[in-house]
Amino acid sequence: MVGRVGDTSIIGSGGYDDDQSGAVSCTGHGESIMKVTLARLILFNMELGKLARDAVDVSLAYMGERVQGGGGAIAIAPSGDWAARFTTQHMVWATAKGESLFYGLDPQDMFEEKLSK
Repeated sequence: MVGRVGDTSIIGSGGYDDDQSGAVSCTGHGESIMKVTLARLILFNMELGKLARDAVDVSLAYMGERVQGGGGAIAIAPSGDWAARFTTQHMVWATAKGESLFYGLDPQDMFEEKLSK
């Protein structure tokens, strides 16, 4: 069979949302993301009480240890708590909260601009 199905279309891998737990979108090494169902794993950790940042970090670390895969994710909780975290060299990300746009590319980036009406 030519081609493959990527992680994006696999529920719980490239993305997942639950109105009580939050929402996650993932990017990175697709096969690794599928093997650990990364998006669902992140939400599971949020359901256990972890903040979005910690849930993403622990889930990415698990993926790295378990299948040696790299990637990243943007996660948001119903409370508005959010995180954009990654284990790759770069990941372009952006999110808006209230009147602010947050964005970055490198691990230490957390740029903020005020949105105008």
